[in-house]
Amino acid sequence: QVQLVESGGGLVQAGGSLRLSCAASGRTFSTYTMGWFRQAPGKEREFVAAIIWSGVSTTYADSVKGRFTISRDNAKEAVYLQMSSLKREDTAVYYCCAVGLRWGAAVRSTSEYDYWGQGTQVTVSS
Repeated sequence: QVQLVESGGGLVQAGGSLRLSCAASGRTFSTYTMGWFRQAPGKEREFVAAIIWSGVSTTYADSVKGRFTISRDNAKEAVYLQMSSLKREDTAVYYCCAVGLRWGAAVRSTSEYDYWGQGTQVTVSS
């Protein structure tokens, strides 16, 4: 089992920045691909970003590419999402998730992940 706890959400003005954190506990963090997804009211949960277990590869949704950066610290068992140039359409609950030793296009799918956090709300105002 892996437990995931997100933090760092809040209210920010359009154009501003936020840094989300996800603390992991349980099994060997360094063997897990980590992802961030988001879900806006009335919409399906959508892929935001993912980072491979070693940290050497990342992938992003087109809607956040160039504005968001995913990173991880395996020593601290944490993954981060640095969000810049935020837009109103970035408003959503952001979820951290984990899956063991998986990469490729599949990591963009919610069904690929075994563990999920409870989510943290990000609200971008105009």
